[in-house]
Amino acid sequence: MQDFTVAVDRSTSPATITFADRFNVAVPFIDRHLNEGRADRTAILTTDGETVTYGALAENVARCGNALLDAGIRPGERLLMVVKDCPAFFYLFWGAIKAGIVPVPLNTLLRAPDYAFMIERAACAGLVYSPEYAAEVEPALAASAHRPRLVLSADAPLMEAMAAASPDLNPHPAHADDDCFWLFSSGSTGRPKAAVHRHRDMVVTSEFYGVGILGLGPDDVVYSVAKLFFAYGLGNAMTFPLWVGGSAVLFPGRPTPETTFETVARFRPSVYYGVPTLYGAQVRVLDEAKPDLSSLRLCVSAGEALPGDILKRWQAATGVPILDGIGSTEALHIFISNRLDSVTPGSTGHIVPGYDAKVVGEDRQPVADGDPGRLMIRGPSTARCYWEEPEKTAATMVGDWLDTGDTYIREADGTFYYCGRSDDMLKVGGMWCSPFEIEARLVEHPAVVEAAVVGRADGAGLVKPHAYVVLADPNAAGAEMNAALLAHVKAGLAPYKYPRWFTYTGDLPKTATGKIQRYKLRAG
Repeated sequence: MQDFTVAVDRSTSPATITFADRFNVAVPFIDRHLNEGRADRTAILTTDGETVTYGALAENVARCGNALLDAGIRPGERLLMVVKDCPAFFYLFWGAIKAGIVPVPLNTLLRAPDYAFMIERAACAGLVYSPEYAAEVEPALAASAHRPRLVLSADAPLMEAMAAASPDLNPHPAHADDDCFWLFSSGSTGRPKAAVHRHRDMVVTSEFYGVGILGLGPDDVVYSVAKLFFAYGLGNAMTFPLWVGGSAVLFPGRPTPETTFETVARFRPSVYYGVPTLYGAQVRVLDEAKPDLSSLRLCVSAGEALPGDILKRWQAATGVPILDGIGSTEALHIFISNRLDSVTPGSTGHIVPGYDAKVVGEDRQPVADGDPGRLMIRGPSTARCYWEEPEKTAATMVGDWLDTGDTYIREADGTFYYCGRSDDMLKVGGMWCSPFEIEARLVEHPAVVEAAVVGRADGAGLVKPHAYVVLADPNAAGAEMNAALLAHVKAGLAPYKYPRWFTYTGDLPKTATGKIQRYKLRAG
């Protein structure tokens, strides 16, 4: 087998993937397209008007890799990236990998103390950032006990360094199981952890989910509102289209219903990747906005479970299905998903071929179908470890299995239903209660935009549901609304599941990837 190549046999399900002994994942994702005649095909489209072909992408990746080596960064060292969604993200990420350097994309919405923590945790040799984030990155550098040897702005200084570098770069020899890149977890439960991913992982997710579930091909144009620093966005807008020779639309700004509708109408993508919060906002304005979504063949949702009511309203208005699924930073992308021929509102769907899943009790033994338990999964894209966190690694990565920290129910037909984060589950009156189930019922009420439910002790010390609610009209908050929402919940759920308290708020605390931070609500 030729060095740096990968063979895929799609006659089986899942596909059989074979890696060359000497392997660098930048070759099949970047260089392969030149050998297969795609140099003039479009790889990247930006809302700023830039178009990048596969030929230009390959040259810029090589130049960027050489520029990093010329700056003194050595193979195996880390390069932190605080970079917006733009072609430079591609050049840095793949250029580093091709050169044997470990890229570490960071959440661009963090603050200086977060960046200082990550700079020190990674002991990075280099840090490249978009100038838009200088106000947080530069104080982080000043506060950090570790100083990267290379600090570079991702605009003109990076382009100048690339222009001065050679356009020829031999791929650094590695193995499919060698460390390749890191992704920090979103920190939904505290300090983020660095998940260490291998060269093979992006091939696995792109083939098993991107091709196997979504059916992506070279004619697909994809648009993701989830940003590239997020594992979900990294697959959506970069690895999946590059794997099949398709095109990605990049929008660097904050997505809103208006900007997403405008982007879809302008670039006419065939696949749209959203998140539940944004889908909820979009369905509320669909009738008035009347966007042109005729180019879409499918939509995808992840990041949080998608309430069934939002899915039904979206599909009724657009005729386009949303495939809800669950993935994680540690697994790199989605491992349980609905499919085009099997969409069940309110469910996460079935296991993606190539992965295994089980729902276990506190003894980590499988529970009966229909009973809630902790979801554990395994598959060939899971991270090797959390960097320098052996206790958290041992707690989460149990042999071949990954403890997701989510509570799920698996029905006898293999359909999975999300109940909530395991540490968010409530025991009310001796019976387990899913906060997501209550939240999904609340958002079905036309007055409710968003809701989050956590446990709170009553006067007797017993835990009961407490609902935090964002209303479409904040002025409607009060006793009358409490009564209306209480009646609505009681009409649709078991009697013990109704919220005992309502708190109205203008916003819910979330990670940058849209996950509700319920621990902050529990803390007061």
